[in-house]
Amino acid sequence: MAKRDAIFPAGGQALYDMNRYSAAIRSGDLLFVSGQAGSREDGSPEPDFERQVQLAFDNLNVVLAAAGCTFDDVVDVTTYQAKQFEMVKAVRAKVIGDAPYPNWTAVGATWLAGFDFEIEVIARIPEAG
Repeated sequence: MAKRDAIFPAGGQALYDMNRYSAAIRSGDLLFVSGQAGSREDGSPEPDFERQVQLAFDNLNVVLAAAGCTFDDVVDVTTYQAKQFEMVKAVRAKVIGDAPYPNWTAVGATWLAGFDFEIEVIARIPEAG
């Protein structure tokens, strides 16, 4: 069995090591990104919900970039939100890009390790050109 090809953005490695997970795993031409939350630099949740959602998308973009991807390469999105679904849709609309849109599954949650929003994606890694 092949060893996992883990992707980590610059910095933040200690958080992944401490919690024993990878930011993303490359498998062939697919990238499976772990759930990204709206954490501040110290790892704590951003208290303002809209800012927390935006930070989660920002953190996602950093992980995607570490694998040579952008949000345009995303084919599947799962979001978990504890509140304010309409606001989540508004922030997502600013990031998602033009049609055709990726798949999206939105899940209501009551607990997200102290956060109110989390996003995970699957992306197709573009061929190096």
